[in-house]
Amino acid sequence: MSKPKLLVLRARQWLDVAPRFLPFADAATTELPLGRLMRLSLFQVTVGMATVLLIGTLNRVMIVEMGMSAWLVSLMVALPLVFAPFRALVGFKSDTHRSVLGWKRVPYIWMGTWMQFGGFAIMPFALILLSGDSRAGPWLGNVSSALAFLLVGAGSQTTQTAGLALATDIAPESARPRVVALMYVMLLVGMVVSGLTFGLLLADFSQLRLIKVVQGAAAVTLALNLIALWKQEARNPAGTAKHLPRPDFSASWQSFVRQGRTLRFLVAVGLGTAAFNMQDIILEPYGGEILKLTVGATTVLTALLAGGALLAFGLAARWLGKGIDALRLASFGILIGIVAFSAVIFAAPLDSAALFRVGAALIGFGGGLFAVSTLTVAMSLEKPGQIGLALGAWGAVQATAGGIAIALGGALRDIVTSMASRGMLGTGLSDPSVGYSVVYHLEIGLMFATLIAIGPLVRMSTEQRVNQGPKFGLAEFPG
Repeated sequence: MSKPKLLVLRARQWLDVAPRFLPFADAATTELPLGRLMRLSLFQVTVGMATVLLIGTLNRVMIVEMGMSAWLVSLMVALPLVFAPFRALVGFKSDTHRSVLGWKRVPYIWMGTWMQFGGFAIMPFALILLSGDSRAGPWLGNVSSALAFLLVGAGSQTTQTAGLALATDIAPESARPRVVALMYVMLLVGMVVSGLTFGLLLADFSQLRLIKVVQGAAAVTLALNLIALWKQEARNPAGTAKHLPRPDFSASWQSFVRQGRTLRFLVAVGLGTAAFNMQDIILEPYGGEILKLTVGATTVLTALLAGGALLAFGLAARWLGKGIDALRLASFGILIGIVAFSAVIFAAPLDSAALFRVGAALIGFGGGLFAVSTLTVAMSLEKPGQIGLALGAWGAVQATAGGIAIALGGALRDIVTSMASRGMLGTGLSDPSVGYSVVYHLEIGLMFATLIAIGPLVRMSTEQRVNQGPKFGLAEFPG
Protein backbone atom coordinates (compact mmCIF):
# COMPACT_ATOMS: atom_id res chain seq x y z
CA MET A 1 0.00 0.00 0.00
CA SER A 2 1.34 3.44 -0.92
CA LYS A 3 2.13 5.97 1.76
CA PRO A 4 -0.66 8.46 0.81
CA LYS A 5 -3.29 5.68 0.91
CA LEU A 6 -1.95 4.50 4.27
CA LEU A 7 -2.26 8.02 5.68
CA VAL A 8 -5.85 8.32 4.42
CA LEU A 9 -6.71 4.95 6.01
CA ARG A 10 -5.18 5.99 9.35
CA ALA A 11 -7.10 9.29 9.25
CA ARG A 12 -10.39 7.47 8.67
CA GLN A 13 -9.64 5.12 11.57
CA TRP A 14 -9.06 8.08 13.88
CA LEU A 15 -12.31 9.68 12.73
CA ASP A 16 -14.12 6.48 13.64
CA VAL A 17 -12.42 6.15 17.03
CA ALA A 18 -12.66 9.78 18.16
CA PRO A 19 -16.46 9.94 18.61
CA ARG A 20 -16.30 6.89 20.88
CA PHE A 21 -14.13 8.80 23.34
CA LEU A 22 -15.70 12.25 22.90
CA PRO A 23 -18.60 12.43 25.39
CA PHE A 24 -22.01 12.59 23.71
CA ALA A 25 -20.55 12.84 20.21
CA ASP A 26 -23.24 10.35 19.19
CA ALA A 27 -25.88 12.97 20.06
CA ALA A 28 -24.97 14.75 16.83
CA THR A 29 -26.95 14.00 13.69
CA THR A 30 -27.03 15.22 10.12
CA GLU A 31 -29.79 17.69 11.05
CA LEU A 32 -28.01 18.77 14.25
CA PRO A 33 -24.19 18.64 13.93
CA LEU A 34 -22.08 18.44 17.08
CA GLY A 35 -20.77 22.01 16.72
CA ARG A 36 -24.26 23.45 16.52
CA LEU A 37 -25.45 21.26 19.40
CA MET A 38 -22.56 22.28 21.66
CA ARG A 39 -23.16 25.93 20.81
CA LEU A 40 -26.86 25.63 21.66
CA SER A 41 -26.04 24.02 25.01
CA LEU A 42 -24.22 27.18 26.15
CA PHE A 43 -27.50 28.48 27.59
CA GLN A 44 -27.24 25.67 30.15
CA VAL A 45 -23.77 26.90 31.09
CA THR A 46 -25.18 30.33 31.98
CA VAL A 47 -27.98 28.73 34.01
CA GLY A 48 -25.38 26.72 35.92
CA MET A 49 -23.33 29.88 36.49
CA ALA A 50 -26.37 31.70 37.89
CA THR A 51 -27.15 28.76 40.18
CA VAL A 52 -23.63 28.74 41.63
CA LEU A 53 -23.58 32.49 42.09
CA LEU A 54 -26.94 32.62 43.89
CA ILE A 55 -26.79 29.46 46.00
CA GLY A 56 -23.06 29.19 46.55
CA THR A 57 -20.96 32.35 46.22
CA LEU A 58 -23.41 35.09 47.23
CA ASN A 59 -25.00 32.89 49.89
CA ARG A 60 -21.65 32.52 51.68
CA VAL A 61 -20.51 36.13 51.12
CA MET A 62 -23.74 37.62 52.44
CA ILE A 63 -23.70 35.51 55.61
CA VAL A 64 -19.96 35.38 56.40
CA GLU A 65 -18.32 38.49 54.95
CA MET A 66 -21.34 40.81 55.18
CA GLY A 67 -22.75 39.43 58.44
CA MET A 68 -26.35 39.19 57.23
CA SER A 69 -28.92 37.03 58.99
CA ALA A 70 -29.08 33.49 57.61
CA TRP A 71 -32.89 33.55 57.48
CA LEU A 72 -32.89 36.69 55.30
CA VAL A 73 -30.33 35.22 52.93
CA SER A 74 -32.27 31.94 52.73
CA LEU A 75 -35.43 33.88 51.91
CA MET A 76 -33.71 35.73 49.07
CA VAL A 77 -32.16 32.56 47.67
CA ALA A 78 -35.61 30.94 47.74
CA LEU A 79 -37.30 33.84 45.94
CA PRO A 80 -36.72 32.41 42.42
CA LEU A 81 -38.97 29.51 43.44
CA VAL A 82 -41.88 31.96 43.35
CA PHE A 83 -41.51 31.94 39.56
CA ALA A 84 -41.12 28.15 39.21
CA PRO A 85 -44.85 27.34 38.77
CA PHE A 86 -44.98 29.78 35.84
CA ARG A 87 -42.58 27.66 33.77
CA ALA A 88 -45.55 25.79 32.29
CA LEU A 89 -47.04 29.11 31.15
CA VAL A 90 -43.69 30.19 29.66
CA GLY A 91 -43.45 26.93 27.74
CA PHE A 92 -47.02 27.30 26.49
CA LYS A 93 -46.40 30.88 25.38
CA SER A 94 -43.31 29.81 23.46
CA ASP A 95 -45.45 27.16 21.71
CA THR A 96 -48.06 29.69 20.61
CA HIS A 97 -46.01 32.89 20.18
CA ARG A 98 -47.22 35.20 17.41
CA SER A 99 -44.60 37.32 15.65
CA VAL A 100 -43.88 38.70 12.20
CA LEU A 101 -40.26 37.60 12.68
CA GLY A 102 -41.28 33.95 12.58
CA TRP A 103 -39.59 32.89 15.86
CA LYS A 104 -41.26 31.06 18.76
CA ARG A 105 -38.45 30.11 21.15
CA VAL A 106 -35.88 32.83 20.49
CA PRO A 107 -37.93 35.73 21.97
CA TYR A 108 -38.38 33.88 25.27
CA ILE A 109 -34.75 32.79 25.52
CA TRP A 110 -33.70 36.35 24.78
CA MET A 111 -36.18 37.77 27.30
CA GLY A 112 -34.89 35.37 29.94
CA THR A 113 -31.33 36.36 29.09
CA TRP A 114 -32.08 40.04 29.66
CA MET A 115 -33.77 39.26 32.97
CA GLN A 116 -30.62 37.40 34.05
CA PHE A 117 -28.49 40.32 32.88
CA GLY A 118 -30.71 42.85 34.65
CA GLY A 119 -30.64 40.93 37.91
CA PHE A 120 -26.85 40.66 37.83
CA ALA A 121 -26.56 44.37 36.94
CA ILE A 122 -28.69 45.42 39.94
CA MET A 123 -27.19 42.94 42.40
CA PRO A 124 -23.81 44.58 43.23
CA PHE A 125 -25.41 47.89 44.13
CA ALA A 126 -28.16 46.14 46.09
CA LEU A 127 -25.48 44.38 48.11
CA ILE A 128 -23.78 47.72 48.79
CA LEU A 129 -27.06 49.04 50.17
CA LEU A 130 -27.42 45.91 52.31
CA SER A 131 -23.94 46.39 53.74
CA GLY A 132 -25.01 49.73 55.24
CA ASP A 133 -22.60 51.75 53.11
CA SER A 134 -25.38 54.15 52.16
CA ARG A 135 -27.65 56.84 53.61
CA ALA A 136 -30.71 54.95 52.40
CA GLY A 137 -32.72 52.92 54.86
CA PRO A 138 -32.28 49.13 55.10
CA TRP A 139 -35.60 48.61 53.33
CA LEU A 140 -34.14 49.79 50.03
CA GLY A 141 -31.30 47.26 50.22
CA ASN A 142 -33.73 44.44 51.02
CA VAL A 143 -36.14 45.34 48.22
CA SER A 144 -33.43 45.82 45.59
CA SER A 145 -31.67 42.58 46.57
CA ALA A 146 -34.95 40.67 46.43
CA LEU A 147 -35.62 42.14 42.97
CA ALA A 148 -32.14 41.15 41.77
CA PHE A 149 -32.45 37.57 43.00
CA LEU A 150 -35.96 37.26 41.55
CA LEU A 151 -34.86 38.57 38.13
CA VAL A 152 -31.89 36.21 37.91
CA GLY A 153 -33.99 33.21 38.99
CA ALA A 154 -36.92 34.00 36.72
CA GLY A 155 -34.58 34.69 33.81
CA SER A 156 -32.72 31.42 34.29
CA GLN A 157 -35.94 29.42 34.40
CA THR A 158 -37.37 31.19 31.36
CA THR A 159 -34.17 30.64 29.37
CA GLN A 160 -33.93 27.00 30.37
CA THR A 161 -37.59 26.19 29.57
CA ALA A 162 -37.54 27.79 26.11
CA GLY A 163 -34.00 26.54 25.42
CA LEU A 164 -34.88 22.91 26.11
CA ALA A 165 -37.97 23.30 23.94
CA LEU A 166 -35.81 24.66 21.10
CA ALA A 167 -33.36 21.75 21.48
CA THR A 168 -36.30 19.37 21.23
CA ASP A 169 -37.64 21.15 18.16
CA ILE A 170 -34.44 20.83 16.17
CA ALA A 171 -33.26 17.40 17.39
CA PRO A 172 -34.51 14.28 15.60
CA GLU A 173 -36.69 12.12 17.83
CA SER A 174 -34.15 9.28 17.86
CA ALA A 175 -31.42 11.60 19.20
CA ARG A 176 -33.47 13.37 21.88
CA PRO A 177 -32.36 11.20 24.84
CA ARG A 178 -28.71 11.88 24.06
CA VAL A 179 -29.40 15.58 23.51
CA VAL A 180 -31.15 15.76 26.90
CA ALA A 181 -28.19 14.09 28.60
CA LEU A 182 -25.78 16.50 26.92
CA MET A 183 -27.82 19.47 28.12
CA TYR A 184 -27.61 18.19 31.69
CA VAL A 185 -23.86 17.65 31.37
CA MET A 186 -23.40 21.23 30.17
CA LEU A 187 -25.41 22.45 33.17
CA LEU A 188 -22.97 20.63 35.47
CA VAL A 189 -20.01 21.91 33.47
CA GLY A 190 -21.27 25.46 33.92
CA MET A 191 -21.62 24.92 37.67
CA VAL A 192 -18.18 23.35 38.13
CA VAL A 193 -16.28 25.87 35.98
CA SER A 194 -18.14 28.82 37.49
CA GLY A 195 -17.56 27.59 41.04
CA LEU A 196 -13.83 27.23 40.48
CA THR A 197 -13.59 30.59 38.70
CA PHE A 198 -15.56 32.50 41.33
CA GLY A 199 -13.52 30.88 44.10
CA LEU A 200 -10.29 31.92 42.41
CA LEU A 201 -11.40 35.49 41.70
CA LEU A 202 -12.76 36.04 45.21
CA ALA A 203 -9.87 34.43 47.08
CA ASP A 204 -8.77 37.97 48.08
CA PHE A 205 -12.27 39.24 48.90
CA SER A 206 -13.35 42.84 48.72
CA GLN A 207 -16.66 44.49 47.88
CA LEU A 208 -15.17 46.04 44.76
CA ARG A 209 -13.92 42.65 43.57
CA LEU A 210 -17.35 41.14 44.22
CA ILE A 211 -18.96 43.88 42.11
CA LYS A 212 -16.57 43.12 39.26
CA VAL A 213 -17.28 39.38 39.47
CA VAL A 214 -21.07 39.82 39.42
CA GLN A 215 -20.95 42.32 36.56
CA GLY A 216 -18.59 40.00 34.69
CA ALA A 217 -21.14 37.20 35.12
CA ALA A 218 -23.78 39.50 33.60
CA ALA A 219 -21.62 40.18 30.54
CA VAL A 220 -20.69 36.51 30.11
CA THR A 221 -24.36 35.48 30.35
CA LEU A 222 -25.34 37.91 27.60
CA ALA A 223 -22.45 36.87 25.34
CA LEU A 224 -22.85 33.09 25.75
CA ASN A 225 -26.61 33.14 25.26
CA LEU A 226 -26.23 35.27 22.13
CA ILE A 227 -23.73 32.74 20.74
CA ALA A 228 -26.06 29.89 21.72
CA LEU A 229 -29.02 31.43 19.86
CA TRP A 230 -27.22 32.50 16.69
CA LYS A 231 -28.96 30.89 13.67
CA GLN A 232 -30.48 28.06 15.74
CA GLU A 233 -34.21 28.51 15.15
CA ALA A 234 -35.37 28.77 11.56
CA ARG A 235 -37.76 31.64 10.87
CA ASN A 236 -41.30 30.58 9.99
CA PRO A 237 -43.55 33.66 9.65
CA ALA A 238 -46.46 31.51 8.48
CA GLY A 239 -46.37 29.56 11.77
CA THR A 240 -46.30 32.69 13.95
CA ALA A 241 -48.63 34.96 11.97
CA LYS A 242 -50.83 37.23 14.07
CA HIS A 243 -54.05 36.13 12.37
CA LEU A 244 -53.61 32.55 13.62
CA PRO A 245 -55.91 31.59 16.51
CA ARG A 246 -54.40 31.88 20.00
CA PRO A 247 -55.14 28.81 22.12
CA ASP A 248 -56.32 29.43 25.67
CA PHE A 249 -53.81 28.36 28.32
CA SER A 250 -56.34 26.95 30.76
CA ALA A 251 -58.01 24.89 28.02
CA SER A 252 -54.65 23.67 26.74
CA TRP A 253 -53.54 22.79 30.28
CA GLN A 254 -56.74 20.86 30.95
CA SER A 255 -56.30 18.98 27.69
CA PHE A 256 -52.67 18.25 28.58
CA VAL A 257 -53.34 16.89 32.08
CA ARG A 258 -56.32 14.82 30.88
CA GLN A 259 -53.99 12.56 28.94
CA GLY A 260 -53.96 9.10 30.47
CA ARG A 261 -50.63 9.34 32.29
CA THR A 262 -49.74 13.04 32.53
CA LEU A 263 -51.02 13.88 36.01
CA ARG A 264 -49.66 10.70 37.56
CA PHE A 265 -46.33 11.32 35.85
CA LEU A 266 -46.08 14.87 37.23
CA VAL A 267 -46.88 13.52 40.72
CA ALA A 268 -44.09 10.96 40.32
CA VAL A 269 -41.68 13.69 39.19
CA GLY A 270 -42.54 15.80 42.24
CA LEU A 271 -42.17 12.92 44.70
CA GLY A 272 -38.93 11.67 43.17
CA THR A 273 -37.37 15.13 42.96
CA ALA A 274 -38.26 15.84 46.59
CA ALA A 275 -36.82 12.48 47.62
CA PHE A 276 -33.42 13.19 46.06
CA ASN A 277 -33.20 16.89 47.01
CA MET A 278 -34.25 16.92 50.66
CA GLN A 279 -30.69 16.04 51.71
CA ASP A 280 -29.05 18.89 49.78
CA ILE A 281 -28.18 21.14 52.73
CA ILE A 282 -27.67 18.48 55.41
CA LEU A 283 -25.43 15.92 53.69
CA GLU A 284 -22.15 17.77 54.33
CA PRO A 285 -23.08 18.74 57.92
CA TYR A 286 -23.92 15.06 58.53
CA GLY A 287 -20.43 14.07 57.42
CA GLY A 288 -18.80 16.75 59.57
CA GLU A 289 -20.89 16.49 62.74
CA ILE A 290 -21.65 12.78 62.86
CA LEU A 291 -18.73 11.15 61.03
CA LYS A 292 -16.18 13.81 62.09
CA LEU A 293 -14.95 14.42 58.55
CA THR A 294 -12.78 17.46 57.84
CA VAL A 295 -13.96 20.41 55.76
CA GLY A 296 -11.86 19.17 52.85
CA ALA A 297 -13.33 15.68 53.14
CA THR A 298 -16.93 16.94 53.13
CA THR A 299 -16.20 19.24 50.18
CA VAL A 300 -15.25 16.13 48.19
CA LEU A 301 -18.88 15.02 48.54
CA THR A 302 -19.90 17.63 45.96
CA ALA A 303 -17.48 16.05 43.49
CA LEU A 304 -18.86 12.59 44.29
CA LEU A 305 -22.44 13.74 43.72
CA ALA A 306 -21.49 15.45 40.45
CA GLY A 307 -19.40 12.46 39.33
CA GLY A 308 -22.27 10.07 39.99
CA ALA A 309 -24.63 12.34 38.07
CA LEU A 310 -22.24 12.63 35.11
CA LEU A 311 -21.90 8.84 34.93
CA ALA A 312 -25.68 8.56 35.03
CA PHE A 313 -26.10 11.06 32.20
CA GLY A 314 -23.66 9.16 30.00
CA LEU A 315 -25.22 5.76 30.67
CA ALA A 316 -28.76 7.12 30.33
CA ALA A 317 -27.92 8.56 26.91
CA ARG A 318 -26.57 5.19 25.80
CA TRP A 319 -29.38 3.09 27.29
CA LEU A 320 -32.21 5.33 26.12
CA GLY A 321 -30.63 5.47 22.67
CA LYS A 322 -30.80 1.66 22.57
CA GLY A 323 -34.54 1.75 23.24
CA ILE A 324 -34.70 1.06 26.98
CA ASP A 325 -37.98 2.41 28.36
CA ALA A 326 -37.39 5.79 30.06
CA LEU A 327 -39.93 5.07 32.81
CA ARG A 328 -38.18 1.83 33.72
CA LEU A 329 -34.87 3.68 33.82
CA ALA A 330 -36.38 6.33 36.09
CA SER A 331 -37.61 3.54 38.39
CA PHE A 332 -34.13 2.04 38.38
CA GLY A 333 -32.77 5.43 39.48
CA ILE A 334 -35.24 5.43 42.39
CA LEU A 335 -34.16 1.92 43.44
CA ILE A 336 -30.52 3.05 43.43
CA GLY A 337 -31.57 6.03 45.55
CA ILE A 338 -33.08 3.69 48.17
CA VAL A 339 -29.78 1.80 48.37
CA ALA A 340 -27.87 5.11 48.51
CA PHE A 341 -29.79 6.55 51.45
CA SER A 342 -29.64 3.23 53.27
CA ALA A 343 -25.85 3.38 52.96
CA VAL A 344 -25.81 6.95 54.30
CA ILE A 345 -27.98 5.97 57.27
CA PHE A 346 -25.88 2.93 58.20
CA ALA A 347 -22.66 4.93 57.86
CA ALA A 348 -23.28 6.52 61.29
CA PRO A 349 -23.70 3.39 63.47
CA LEU A 350 -20.89 1.66 61.54
CA ASP A 351 -18.71 4.81 61.73
CA SER A 352 -17.78 4.22 58.09
CA ALA A 353 -16.74 7.24 56.05
CA ALA A 354 -16.23 4.96 53.04
CA LEU A 355 -19.84 3.77 53.15
CA PHE A 356 -20.95 7.38 53.44
CA ARG A 357 -18.99 8.36 50.33
CA VAL A 358 -20.41 5.42 48.39
CA GLY A 359 -23.90 6.53 49.40
CA ALA A 360 -23.21 10.09 48.26
CA ALA A 361 -21.97 8.93 44.86
CA LEU A 362 -25.04 6.69 44.46
CA ILE A 363 -27.34 9.60 45.34
CA GLY A 364 -25.85 11.54 42.43
CA PHE A 365 -26.10 8.52 40.13
CA GLY A 366 -29.70 7.67 41.00
CA GLY A 367 -30.81 11.30 40.89
CA GLY A 368 -29.14 11.75 37.49
CA LEU A 369 -30.90 8.72 36.03
CA PHE A 370 -34.25 9.87 37.40
CA ALA A 371 -33.88 13.45 36.09
CA VAL A 372 -32.76 12.55 32.56
CA SER A 373 -35.33 9.77 32.22
CA THR A 374 -38.27 11.85 33.40
CA LEU A 375 -37.30 14.74 31.11
CA THR A 376 -37.19 12.27 28.21
CA VAL A 377 -40.68 11.07 29.16
CA ALA A 378 -41.90 14.68 29.35
CA MET A 379 -40.81 15.15 25.75
CA SER A 380 -43.08 12.31 24.70
CA LEU A 381 -46.14 13.67 26.53
CA GLU A 382 -46.73 16.66 24.32
CA LYS A 383 -49.42 16.90 21.73
CA PRO A 384 -48.37 18.45 18.41
CA GLY A 385 -47.14 21.97 19.05
CA GLN A 386 -47.14 21.64 22.86
CA ILE A 387 -43.56 20.61 23.64
CA GLY A 388 -42.97 23.88 25.50
CA LEU A 389 -45.99 23.25 27.72
CA ALA A 390 -44.82 19.71 28.50
CA LEU A 391 -41.26 20.77 29.32
CA GLY A 392 -42.50 23.76 31.28
CA ALA A 393 -44.78 21.57 33.38
CA TRP A 394 -41.91 19.16 34.08
CA GLY A 395 -39.59 22.04 35.02
CA ALA A 396 -42.20 23.73 37.21
CA VAL A 397 -42.91 20.57 39.19
CA GLN A 398 -39.22 19.73 39.53
CA ALA A 399 -38.13 23.21 40.65
CA THR A 400 -41.01 23.67 43.09
CA ALA A 401 -40.71 20.20 44.62
CA GLY A 402 -36.93 20.50 44.92
CA GLY A 403 -37.07 23.90 46.61
CA ILE A 404 -39.76 22.89 49.09
CA ALA A 405 -37.89 19.66 49.88
CA ILE A 406 -34.61 21.48 50.57
CA ALA A 407 -36.31 23.91 52.95
CA LEU A 408 -38.26 21.11 54.63
CA GLY A 409 -35.17 18.94 55.03
CA GLY A 410 -33.24 21.63 56.90
CA ALA A 411 -36.19 22.59 59.10
CA LEU A 412 -37.06 18.98 59.94
CA ARG A 413 -33.45 18.20 60.87
CA ASP A 414 -33.32 21.21 63.23
CA ILE A 415 -36.67 20.42 64.88
CA VAL A 416 -35.94 16.72 65.47
CA THR A 417 -32.38 17.39 66.68
CA SER A 418 -33.69 19.96 69.16
CA MET A 419 -36.31 17.53 70.45
CA ALA A 420 -33.76 14.73 70.75
CA SER A 421 -31.28 16.90 72.66
CA ARG A 422 -33.99 17.78 75.18
CA GLY A 423 -34.88 14.13 75.71
CA MET A 424 -38.36 14.55 74.27
CA LEU A 425 -37.93 11.45 72.08
CA GLY A 426 -36.64 9.18 74.82
CA THR A 427 -33.17 8.03 75.80
CA GLY A 428 -32.91 5.69 72.79
CA LEU A 429 -33.28 8.61 70.37
CA SER A 430 -30.99 11.20 71.93
CA ASP A 431 -28.07 10.78 69.51
CA PRO A 432 -27.24 13.83 67.33
CA SER A 433 -27.66 11.67 64.22
CA VAL A 434 -31.39 11.22 64.85
CA GLY A 435 -32.37 14.48 63.17
CA TYR A 436 -30.44 13.57 60.04
CA SER A 437 -31.71 9.99 60.08
CA VAL A 438 -35.35 11.11 60.17
CA VAL A 439 -34.81 13.15 57.00
CA TYR A 440 -33.07 10.25 55.22
CA HIS A 441 -35.81 7.81 56.24
CA LEU A 442 -38.44 10.25 54.96
CA GLU A 443 -36.59 10.41 51.64
CA ILE A 444 -36.67 6.62 51.38
CA GLY A 445 -40.41 6.75 52.10
CA LEU A 446 -40.87 9.30 49.31
CA MET A 447 -38.96 6.99 46.96
CA PHE A 448 -41.33 4.12 47.68
CA ALA A 449 -44.23 6.52 47.06
CA THR A 450 -42.59 7.44 43.74
CA LEU A 451 -42.42 3.77 42.76
CA ILE A 452 -46.12 3.41 43.59
CA ALA A 453 -46.92 6.41 41.37
CA ILE A 454 -44.69 5.32 38.50
CA GLY A 455 -45.60 1.60 38.47
CA PRO A 456 -48.83 1.91 36.46
CA LEU A 457 -47.04 4.24 34.04
CA VAL A 458 -44.48 1.52 33.35
CA ARG A 459 -47.30 -0.94 32.73
CA MET A 460 -49.02 1.45 30.32
CA SER A 461 -45.74 1.98 28.50
CA THR A 462 -45.14 -1.77 28.34
CA GLU A 463 -48.59 -2.40 26.88
CA GLN A 464 -47.78 -0.05 24.02
CA ARG A 465 -44.78 -2.16 23.04
CA VAL A 466 -44.77 -5.40 21.15
CA ASN A 467 -45.69 -8.27 23.43
CA GLN A 468 -42.43 -10.07 24.12
CA GLY A 469 -43.70 -12.68 26.52
CA PRO A 470 -44.40 -12.66 30.25
CA LYS A 471 -42.14 -10.51 32.41
CA PHE A 472 -41.99 -9.63 36.07
CA GLY A 473 -41.03 -6.19 37.29
CA LEU A 474 -42.42 -2.87 38.41
CA ALA A 475 -45.14 -2.97 35.77
CA GLU A 476 -46.66 -6.06 37.39
CA PHE A 477 -47.07 -4.43 40.82
CA PRO A 478 -50.61 -3.19 41.49
CA GLY A 479 -50.98 0.59 41.42
